Amino acid sequence: MKKKQSIKQNKNIKIIQTKSAIGRNKIQKKHLLALGLNKIGQTKILTLSNSTRGLIKKVNHLIKIDDQK
Repeated sequence: MKKKQSIKQNKNIKIIQTKSAIGRNKIQKKHLLALGLNKIGQTKILTLSNSTRGLIKKVNHLIKIDDQK
């Protein structure tokens, strides 16, 4: 089983897309675009908020999260 990735509020995080959106439903593709990701290996640094948290939760199987220090 996978470990749950713990995330704290009001923190910068680095999100990396690790899997393709091909074959996923339309909503998941839109969530990736909302996070600023559209290609495998693309990274984005975001400030964590409730809305960002919700998007991450929906596509956590397609992305990897690293803590930004």
